[in-house]
Amino acid sequence: MAKTIPFPRNTQAASARAAKAMLLPLPRATADELALQVHLALDSLRRGKGNVRDAQTLTQTMILVSFLTESGYGALAPDALRRADALIAACFERGRASGEWIFEPAGFSSFAEIVAIYDRQLQKAPLWAITEASDRLDRFQAGLPFEPVARKRA
Repeated sequence: MAKTIPFPRNTQAASARAAKAMLLPLPRATADELALQVHLALDSLRRGKGNVRDAQTLTQTMILVSFLTESGYGALAPDALRRADALIAACFERGRASGEWIFEPAGFSSFAEIVAIYDRQLQKAPLWAITEASDRLDRFQAGLPFEPVARKRA
């Protein structure tokens, strides 16, 4: 029977590399892929060709932007968030009632601002902040407490 070659495993080095990776922004290709999905959803709703999935994508983006803003990455005025929330609620109401998933021009411009902030956040925010915001979104969607987790400071 063949024996396996014992390779030294330095788990400390692997965990150090993983910790350093969490301090870096997302890889550009990943950030671009995530941003593209959001831009396509926004454009579909602007043209009146959207669906419930597009509205859900923009709702999730709005929440992620607010979480990342709370973490110090980007700026979003509270009234802009309230306005966007009302606009997406109206989009859901109209879509469910008539099957027409569309933004009026004011809705488009409000969400275009949020999407632009999201683009910058994906390019600048460290992976740990994006991961934490995504985890908070998952907890929010599950109906669990979604307050930020207290981070240890060095």
